Amino acid sequence: MHNVKHHLTDQLLMAYSAGTLPEAFNLIVAAHVSMCDDCRAQLASFDSVGGALLDGTDSQPVAEDCFAETMRLITSGALSPVKRPSPSAQGASVLPAPLRDYVGGDVDKVKWKPIGMGVKQAILPTSKEASARLLYIPAGTAVPDHGHRGMELTLVLQGAFVDETDRFGRGDIEIADEDLTHTPVADIGEDCICLAATDAPLRFNKLIPRIAQPFFRI
Repeated sequence: MHNVKHHLTDQLLMAYSAGTLPEAFNLIVAAHVSMCDDCRAQLASFDSVGGALLDGTDSQPVAEDCFAETMRLITSGALSPVKRPSPSAQGASVLPAPLRDYVGGDVDKVKWKPIGMGVKQAILPTSKEASARLLYIPAGTAVPDHGHRGMELTLVLQGAFVDETDRFGRGDIEIADEDLTHTPVADIGEDCICLAATDAPLRFNKLIPRIAQPFFRI
């Protein structure tokens, strides 16, 4: 398993356990937990607490159309489940198992689109509450400095990046909010691949990234 230094917060793990996160955030939590022993154990404890609470709750009648409405939401994509993470034989795979299910394979199946300076992205199909994308950043390349209008979760899948807060390697997750403005730079040793999820557009400080922002949906 990976030597993970930066972990998910208890609040995010509890929200994932309770099923209250957007699909894009569910995906990134599932991917991180499949790579991190500590967060997987913490999630299991929250799942146990939630199960105990349900066992102690009196059953309540549901509406007659509950099943039909649930099936409608699933069919429309509004309830897109992410498979529960489990430790797996990662082998030589770059993408963890929950992410491979979305891509249809490993990193060689990703349909990259260039966004400038050698950086590429692949937007993943998730519900509208938040977006998820894979990012490919060549070694030594900097992402334009930016702030955040909401929450951004970034999970490193290959290589590493450094910003004003710390260094993030494979399995590490950075949690950014409105208080953080940073300029991530891919480590020189290896091209960096990340999975990023956001619930609001980024706030770029320079003109050219702001102009390009609507076209790249970031």
